[in-house]
Amino acid sequence: QVQLVESGGGLVQPGGSLRLSCEVPGTIFSIYRLGWYRQVPGKQREFVAFSFSDGSPKYADSVKDRFSISRDTAKNTVYLQMNSVKVEDTAVYYCNARNIRDARYDYWGQGTQVTVSS
Repeated sequence: QVQLVESGGGLVQPGGSLRLSCEVPGTIFSIYRLGWYRQVPGKQREFVAFSFSDGSPKYADSVKDRFSISRDTAKNTVYLQMNSVKVEDTAVYYCNARNIRDARYDYWGQGTQVTVSS
């Protein structure tokens, strides 16, 4: 069973920074698309950022120029660096690993809460 282990959520003030981490099994780390999604109560889960297997990133317009996704191959960990956070970034953030050639292989972390408030 594939497990993704997230950490790093918490309370941060508007304009502040936070880094989320997600440990991914080494068997899939280099070949799967890794990403972050977020969800608030009553709304659908939404895309935040992807890191493709070649390391190239893709961002939602709402976080572009503020968030950054990266991979550490030595630690099999994908990060989401969140800068200049806004109240509307408050959500549960989920790590995702997907085999883009076969969508049956699609895995999720347990979620980590990020709250932006003064």
